[in-house]
Amino acid sequence: MTRQPLTARRLFDRFEPVHALTYFAPEALAAFEDIGYRGFWMGYFAGRAAPLGSVPAEVITAIFYGFSPSHVERALPSAWEFASPADALRVREESAVAALRRCGVAADADVETAARLLAKAARTAPLDGRPLFAANLALPWPDEPLATLWHAATLLREQRGDAHVATLASLGIGGRDGNVLHCAADRVPRDFLMVSRRYDDDEWQSCATRLAERGILDDSGALTDAGVALKQKIEDTTDLLALAAFDALDDGELQELFRTLTPITRAVVAGGDIPAATPMGLRRDELDDADAHLD
Repeated sequence: MTRQPLTARRLFDRFEPVHALTYFAPEALAAFEDIGYRGFWMGYFAGRAAPLGSVPAEVITAIFYGFSPSHVERALPSAWEFASPADALRVREESAVAALRRCGVAADADVETAARLLAKAARTAPLDGRPLFAANLALPWPDEPLATLWHAATLLREQRGDAHVATLASLGIGGRDGNVLHCAADRVPRDFLMVSRRYDDDEWQSCATRLAERGILDDSGALTDAGVALKQKIEDTTDLLALAAFDALDDGELQELFRTLTPITRAVVAGGDIPAATPMGLRRDELDDADAHLD
């Protein structure tokens, strides 16, 4: 049986919210503040970059891709003067586990199964050309089921994210232009992206102009037919590259992963910490469906 790339996208919609608690849960925000990080963005960049160690801001800008250099430089490397990468790694895991517990996710048999299967996939997922995934993979594995669940979800989202960046780069779409393209495809509202990725009107227009010069946007900023095709190619390629992360699971295990992980995602979403609009463009319209649909 040939698995369809859509399966990878459906899995992303399920494990990404588990990971994303580290950005939005009050436990995480308080934990980063308690160790000295100043404001949301210092905690975000320090927590996500911590597996790489205290690398220069230029490295983070390159790997994270969609952020402006000045945005990153406001947080790094100065964050390490307040708390070390090791401190950030410790509190991001502890706070994510605390948030999962508050959402009603308990270490029962189904959670242990979901954690085991996500970990099995993550341990053997393709590594080449995926620096942020590799840095997280090099970290010690936790023993506690909720921590394992969160860590495995983190690995798989960064593995997919690295492939997405590679796809954009291979098509000549820079990170800043990629955000504008994402908005034009109605994945994320412009106002949200302008705030969360720190654009002013001039930079946004410059990105739109570059995309228009390539025939991707029209004069009104909407996708052209070529732009629609390009955006679909980006998403399809990302899904195809992400699908290989689950080659270690047979069909029965993949079905079991959907069965056990989907209710966890529903509980996390119901917790209310993760905004409906995020740059990840998460879909929530089929989280009532715990079937892998492999037939």
